[in-house]
Amino acid sequence: MNAPLLDLRSVSKRFRRPMSLGDRLAAKLGAAVETREVRAVERVSLTIDRGETLGLVGESGCGKSTLGRIAAGILPPSEGEALLGGERVMSAGAHPRKLTTRVQTVFQDPFASLNPRRRIGDAIAEGPVAHGLVDRAGARAYVAEWLGRVGLDPSYVGRYPHQFSGGQRQRIAVARALAMQPDLLICDEPVASLDVSIQAQVLNLFLELRRALNLTALFISHDLGVVRHVSDRVAIMYLGRLVEQGPTAAIYSAPKHPYTQALLASVPRLKRRREQRHDFRPIAGELPSPLAPPPGCHFHPRCPLAEPRCKTEVPPLRGAGPQRLAACHLIPEV
Repeated sequence: MNAPLLDLRSVSKRFRRPMSLGDRLAAKLGAAVETREVRAVERVSLTIDRGETLGLVGESGCGKSTLGRIAAGILPPSEGEALLGGERVMSAGAHPRKLTTRVQTVFQDPFASLNPRRRIGDAIAEGPVAHGLVDRAGARAYVAEWLGRVGLDPSYVGRYPHQFSGGQRQRIAVARALAMQPDLLICDEPVASLDVSIQAQVLNLFLELRRALNLTALFISHDLGVVRHVSDRVAIMYLGRLVEQGPTAAIYSAPKHPYTQALLASVPRLKRRREQRHDFRPIAGELPSPLAPPPGCHFHPRCPLAEPRCKTEVPPLRGAGPQRLAACHLIPEV
C-alpha cells in the first residue's frame, strides 16, 4: 500500500493571547497576570492520498486555516508532525523544511495575495524562474501556457491585478500556484469572496485542472455545497478538533456526528433529495470562544443529544463504518 502524500500526525497548534493594556499595566506593577492560550488545533490526524481532494469543513474560527498553514509549512505545530511523501517537513520544536516547490496555496482574497505593482506575467514567472523550473528565455511562453490553462488570454501578461475582475484574479492566483508544479495544492476558501456565478466557473476550472494534472488538494471551506462538488473525502472540524471523516457521498447522505447533521440541516434546499431520509435540527447557539472551550466534547453545549459524560470525557475519533471516523460517545465503534 502506497504511503499518503500528506500525513498529519496528532498535530496541535496553540497561540498565546496578546496581553491587553490592563494586563501590561498590572504586570509592570508586579501583579500576577494569567497567560491564556488559544488552542487553534488539537491533536488532529489526517491523510491525503496522491490524486485525492480532501475537503475540510467547519465554522469560522474552528482552526481550518491554521491546519492548512501547518500542512503548507507556513506554521510549525506546537505538537505532532507533518509528513509530505513520507518525509518529515514539520514537527514540534523543529524548523520546517522549505516546501516552496512542493506545496502551493491559493488564498481567499486574490487581490491581497497579488502584488498590485507587478504585472501578472512577472508574478507567475518569478517562482518557476527562481527555482529553475524554466529559464528566463522560456518564461514568457511558460506563463502564456498557464494563463491558457486557467482560461485567460495569454496577451494579459502585461496587465496589473487591478485590471481584472475578482474571478479573473483568482484564476491568476491558481495559475501562479500551479506554475510551480506542486505535489500538493492547498485551497483556503478560494471562492468565498466571489459571486455565486463566478464561484461555479472557478470550481469547474478546478475540476478540469484536477483531471488534467492529477492534482492532490486540501480544499478548505465553510460552504458544504462547494466541498461536496469538488471533494473525494470530507473532514469536519469543530473548535480545533476533527469530529468526523469519510467519503463525500457517505457523509452527505448519512452523517454520523450530531454536528455534521446540524451543519447539513442548516443548508437551504429547494427540494429534498431522495437520500435525505432523516430530519436533522439546524445548529443552535453560538460558537464558544477558543480561549475557553467547553470541557469534554466541545460540541456538547449545542448538542441536542448530549449526555452527562459528554461534558467531561473527550470522545476519541474512531471507526464508525466503512472508511468512516467519528468522535462521539453516542456512536458505536465499528
